[in-house]
This record gives sequence, structure tokens and C-alpha cells, in this order.
Amino acid sequence: MTASCTADGLTAARAEVRMPAHRRPGHTIVALHGDLDSAAAPALREHLIGVLRPSGRLLMLDLGEVSSCDVAGLAVLVGLQHRAAGLGVIVRLGAANRQLTDLLRLTGLDRVLVVQTASPAQAASAD
Repeated sequence: MTASCTADGLTAARAEVRMPAHRRPGHTIVALHGDLDSAAAPALREHLIGVLRPSGRLLMLDLGEVSSCDVAGLAVLVGLQHRAAGLGVIVRLGAANRQLTDLLRLTGLDRVLVVQTASPAQAASAD
């Protein structure tokens, strides 16, 4: 599965995960929409790696419109965190729903992936 650019400039995957990226000085906010699952994982991984280098010092993932996440989605997030650390980029998750925060806590990944309580835009402006 590959990501494609739609007419409105958003990146979309066949699995209907939308991932618009909003670049600002020093940081990038990527708003994820849909299911972060095995069907969406390849396009999600490709897109997030693509925005990682030009993201600046901080990459915020807005998860407010994510409806669900499975182990494949978690693997993408952990892999992104690992790559980002190697590049000196800080990754933060924002607006995660209860299912995702519970999943992170149950798997212990809440110690690896930092979830902001503020919205991604508010958290990015505070840095």
C-alpha cells in the first residue's frame, strides 16, 4: 500500500487514513485520521518518515481523529520514535482517545511515547 496525494493536498492511503502535515518554524504537526491498523501501517510509516527530516526539532502527532489503533499502528509509532531520536527530533502524541491511551498504558509504551494532554497546537506553541 502506498500513500497518494489527493486534490486537496492531503495524503491519503487506501485504508482511508488521512495525514495532513502542517509545518511551522521549528516543528511540524501531523493530524492523523482513521484507523491505525495493519491495513494503514505501510502508508502511515512511509508518510511519517517523509515528514520526519524536515519537521524541525519537534514532530507532533495529532491523534484526535484516530478511531482505533492496533499492534501494527503501535509498531509504526515506536519505529518513528526510534528514528526521530536518532535525528534529534522530539516526537509527541496529542489528543489521543481513551482506547489509544489505555493501549499505550497496558503495553508500557506510555513510557516510550509521550502523550501530551494539551492539543498539539497548544503543546507546540509552548515549546
